[in-house]
Amino acid sequence: MPELSHRRRLLVLAICCMSLLIVSLDNTVLNVALPSLQRDLDASVSGLQWTIDAYTLVLASLLMLAGSTADRIGRKRVFMAGLVVFTAGSVLCSLAPDLNWLIAFRMVQAVGGSMLNPVAMSIITNTFTDPRERARAIGVWGAVVGISMAAGPLVGGLLVESVGWRSIFWINLPVGLAALLLTFRFVPESRAPKARRSDPPGQVLVIVLFGSLTYAIIEAPHAGPGTVLPFAGLALAALLGLLSHEPRRAEPLIDLRFFRSAPFSGATVIAVCAFAALGGFLFLSTLYLQNVRGLSALEAGLWMLPMAGLTFVCAPLSGRLVGSRGPRLPLLIAGCAMTVSGLLFALFEAETRNVTLVIGFVLFGIGFGFVNSPITNTAVSGMPRDRAGVAAAVASTSRQLGQTLGVAVIGAVLAAGIPTSFFGTRETYADSFVSAARPGWWILTACGLAVLAVGALTTGPWAHRTAERTAERLRHAEIREAAGGRR
Repeated sequence: MPELSHRRRLLVLAICCMSLLIVSLDNTVLNVALPSLQRDLDASVSGLQWTIDAYTLVLASLLMLAGSTADRIGRKRVFMAGLVVFTAGSVLCSLAPDLNWLIAFRMVQAVGGSMLNPVAMSIITNTFTDPRERARAIGVWGAVVGISMAAGPLVGGLLVESVGWRSIFWINLPVGLAALLLTFRFVPESRAPKARRSDPPGQVLVIVLFGSLTYAIIEAPHAGPGTVLPFAGLALAALLGLLSHEPRRAEPLIDLRFFRSAPFSGATVIAVCAFAALGGFLFLSTLYLQNVRGLSALEAGLWMLPMAGLTFVCAPLSGRLVGSRGPRLPLLIAGCAMTVSGLLFALFEAETRNVTLVIGFVLFGIGFGFVNSPITNTAVSGMPRDRAGVAAAVASTSRQLGQTLGVAVIGAVLAAGIPTSFFGTRETYADSFVSAARPGWWILTACGLAVLAVGALTTGPWAHRTAERTAERLRHAEIREAAGGRR
């Protein structure tokens, strides 16, 4: 890709951030609309879980394919295709006649979404080649998540209260069309110097692994062992198949050599844990505020504003810290803040008092604001630039898988602890909700501890040495492959 002027690079960053905005905004807006959607479509707790997880599951399954395809056939081309499919899927979601169709159209959205974030990150990585400048750009990228978290509850609340839940999908149309036109005009085409072949068996195994695991978790509270165990076994078989199949391919869907780098492996684990915490946190908070406290969608959005605002403020600060001091400090701050937030809810029932509820939201916002930039920067730093799409896609896949598992696990714990008649009898079952949610808050606390521990372990001198050795091996492997050899 030719060297661009500073102003043009900033414009490319802004266009890429537009795609992140609509994808992130879509999820945060939907969370606020869940109770309204539940009433209109007569959805169960598992139905609400599938409304979110059908999207994140398909997204996680296809991100790596989208990243490698973009590296092969052109990042701009795939990015524009993703904008078209995502925007069309949003329109279909707004027209869904029932819950099943909504879930199906959410999957269409996810097919488009899979072509956006990892490809946009690859475009950014190839546009901002200076490490410090790239870290700051990634900080801006992370701030967009904060914007979506801040705007999502408010915009969603206003739309749900004034027009209805279907209108939350309309906002993707103007942003998606504007991003499409700007991409066509200003984003240069780029691709990896050496085209990578597709890996259909690996892709099928990834889909089977994520799908069967999510189904087993969500349906566990309702279905018997005879239904759940076969899917759990299928997930295990798919995982073993991936571990056996991928190392034997010259150009695998998931290059397991990346995981020899402790920082890369740590970023993957941290992404799963942090976004599992986010998915579970939003799911519990939204249902509590609206179904237990009886707040409107707009009022619930206002209560969640401190969390969103702190995420917005801390994300660019985290990016600057990563650029100047590395990822260790932001990860330690993130892990501590998320852990203390979870403990407030798990030990002291923070949701039952206004002051502790706000403190819990603030702490989680700080933690999540600091965690995103070091994940992204660590995932792509040190990797060959022609592998940027695949590396960024692994990081994005970890995020979506984490959010999928967070909603699945927390929703399953909640559904197992309260009677289904709770949703509609707020006064009688308020105490039941708080009690049933407590194990979920402990799970979120464990996620925060994992961010803290893994962040400390994978950002020290030993970890840096593993990253250097991995990068060297990848470079030598590329030279051998270019010469017609095989590692």
